[in-house]
Amino acid sequence: MKYSVKMTWMSAAALMCAASMAGAQVAPAAEKTRTVSLLEIEGRPGERPSEFAWLGGGKHEATLRDFVQALLTAAEDPNLSGVVIRLKDSELGLTQVEELGSAITTLRKAGKKVHVFAEAYGQTDLLLGSYADEIIGQTGSPVSFPGMYSEEMFLADTLKWVGVTPNFVQVGDYKGASEMMGRSAPSPQWTENLNQLLDSLYGNMRSTMKSGRKLDDAKLDNAMQVAWMAHADDAQTVGLVDTIIDLPDLTAALSKSSGGEVTWGDKIEPGEQGPKMDMSNPFAIFSMLSKKPSNDPKGPTIAVLHIDGAIVDGDSTGGGIFGGGGSVGSRTMRRAMDEIEEKDLIKGVIVRIDSPGGSATASEVIWQGIKRLAKKKPVWVSVGSMAASGGYYCAVAGDKIYVNPSSIVGSIGVVGGRLAMDDLYKMAKVNVVPHTRGPMAGIFRSTTPWTPEEVEAVRVKMKQTYDLFTSRVTAGRKGIELSKTAEGRLFTGDKAIALKMADKVGGLEVAMADFASELKLDEYDVMDFPGPKSLDDLIKQVMGSVPGASAPGVSSGILSGEIASMGRKVFGEAAWDQISTNMNGLMELRKEPVILMSPSVLVFK
Repeated sequence: MKYSVKMTWMSAAALMCAASMAGAQVAPAAEKTRTVSLLEIEGRPGERPSEFAWLGGGKHEATLRDFVQALLTAAEDPNLSGVVIRLKDSELGLTQVEELGSAITTLRKAGKKVHVFAEAYGQTDLLLGSYADEIIGQTGSPVSFPGMYSEEMFLADTLKWVGVTPNFVQVGDYKGASEMMGRSAPSPQWTENLNQLLDSLYGNMRSTMKSGRKLDDAKLDNAMQVAWMAHADDAQTVGLVDTIIDLPDLTAALSKSSGGEVTWGDKIEPGEQGPKMDMSNPFAIFSMLSKKPSNDPKGPTIAVLHIDGAIVDGDSTGGGIFGGGGSVGSRTMRRAMDEIEEKDLIKGVIVRIDSPGGSATASEVIWQGIKRLAKKKPVWVSVGSMAASGGYYCAVAGDKIYVNPSSIVGSIGVVGGRLAMDDLYKMAKVNVVPHTRGPMAGIFRSTTPWTPEEVEAVRVKMKQTYDLFTSRVTAGRKGIELSKTAEGRLFTGDKAIALKMADKVGGLEVAMADFASELKLDEYDVMDFPGPKSLDDLIKQVMGSVPGASAPGVSSGILSGEIASMGRKVFGEAAWDQISTNMNGLMELRKEPVILMSPSVLVFK
């Protein structure tokens, strides 16, 4: 897909009208006719195309970047008067709303009207609508805007009840990552840390709603009191919704609000168009499957290197034992960086981070890889929803860091430990007989808790990791004050700028446009890394889930599917992605005693 600094990288987008809208008449006065396009957002857009998308032919499932690009393209279309964004069971995150909202703002500045329609509105739906000219609700539909809620679980008493003793040590009073398993209630430091983070996130949400909906604090408080769960009529009364219609009347409603007739073009279809496979032709199918995926640039290119998930040693995985968003392997990242370094047409790299951290070793390996790459090509960083702990460790290797207002950054701290299960073994009548050789051989035993001497030995090693972490931060972020930013503290992106933890508020498209200007690229392509996987990789991944196919994946593939399916049903898609990512990262404690993870899972509702 071709880009330019002015965002003229797509041909004019076309829109379609639903069958029930097809009868719209052409206005007698041409100057009063508005051409309006339709863009649908369903579920939660991903950060990048599937690594196997090329096998299916046609176009890949639209990513967040595709949706943002589609809106920016619409802003450049002289024949377009407006866009209707239809939300279909969307599960947008806060930072996704902020990136889409920035594109909507650009669209409106270009003189286009933006309307948002949904059959049901949740909080992030209303937040997205607050960037638009008009929020339209379905007659009789529910609207919910209760506020921001988070909950934490503390398992120390539960673990004690089943005979398990948590052994965790953390460096950084505000870290909090070990508190879920190691404490029965939050520490004062973690309570302070979480409360200031919630205040920032909640403040950003209120600021967006007040500005977009023209509400003061009192009116917004009243709206939230009424519309914690309300019908569209009540939401309209308190200023959260502008117009209420039945969907087939949408064309008429738009015509009425615009003072002229509305016509519809073709539907905006975000996503890269590719060769379509003729499924009726077996030779065409075999031909497609026999091809190897290509990730070679054809002209000046900006590479987007994705660090999206828990950071682990070795190769990236599709979802780990808990399914969900998968993990980011240091070996996979280094291979991708080597590939980028070898391609002369790649003029610069943006590292897109959405990670709570993970393995300390893997974070350092990725940091080294980014610094090595930066000697050959300029490297900037764009933070999605989170660059915490090991994620922030990687971020400070870049020359500039862009954040969304509600991106979560920081958690500069270290946690390590194990679970001692001696009492559980006794309850289960299991007799574990240890055998050791060497003075420290038993430190990772599964039985008794650490002795004070062993705790101190672990703390010394963790302090070394913490010192290395902070040295990376101070080297990469000139002028940063660790006394205000380290020890596990968390901050939203807008607060991180003043603390010199980041450079500018803006999403990936803003970072990309600024980067292209810095590189003096009038036109450029964008390529995602790690690149697409081969059919052989797909077969190996699938066979890893088949009993008896290969020992390492026999149980993990099936277990991953079962746990992920249940988790999505219980917690919801968006929450499960975050929970599973954090749990996959914590599983690194099986292999190493020290990890760089963000605090206990933060699920905001």
